[in-house]
Amino acid sequence: MLLNHYDIKGNLLSHHKFNEHQTVANVVQRLLGGETIALISDAGTPGISDPGFLLVRECVRNGIEVQTLPGATAFVPALVSSGLPDERFCFEGFLPQKKGRQTRLEALRDEQRTMILYESPYRLLRLLQECAGVFGDDRQACVCREISKIHEECVRGSLAELIQHFTETEPKGEIVVVVAGAMNGEKPQKEQNKSKNKYKNV
Repeated sequence: MLLNHYDIKGNLLSHHKFNEHQTVANVVQRLLGGETIALISDAGTPGISDPGFLLVRECVRNGIEVQTLPGATAFVPALVSSGLPDERFCFEGFLPQKKGRQTRLEALRDEQRTMILYESPYRLLRLLQECAGVFGDDRQACVCREISKIHEECVRGSLAELIQHFTETEPKGEIVVVVAGAMNGEKPQKEQNKSKNKYKNV
């Protein structure tokens, strides 16, 4: 879309999770042949829960210089906007959709750092319910969606309250879920605003 807007002509190659293992070798060979190639994501930052790691790794292995430009990474503004402790956190990205999903959540049961998860709007309710089953209904969390876009919104509260909210309100857009860490086995104090508080970009 950006190239079309500025009428820039270039050779484009689709590189995504379904073909990245097949495209990496070709891209590396072209780079070794002297071409300059840019990896661009249509949303977020390449390599952060987005195809890019395999290509970067192979470039490094082949002595190809890799330069990274700072760009939009949804979890950073979501973490800051959540109001949850952000001096220490762990980024989990997308949980496995099927095998290993529950195991990953169970492994986070005693995690004391704030946890950051990515999720599809179609699976958000399932994730919140699974988190409540492992962490408890009263664990504080925040669901941020459409970061930096016109409909940006952050909904804060306990997992039980978020489940109720998104049962009544269909989630849409790109979503980041921020969950408070365990507090030495104690139930978190309800310091966050438990109402359906929404942060709007102004």
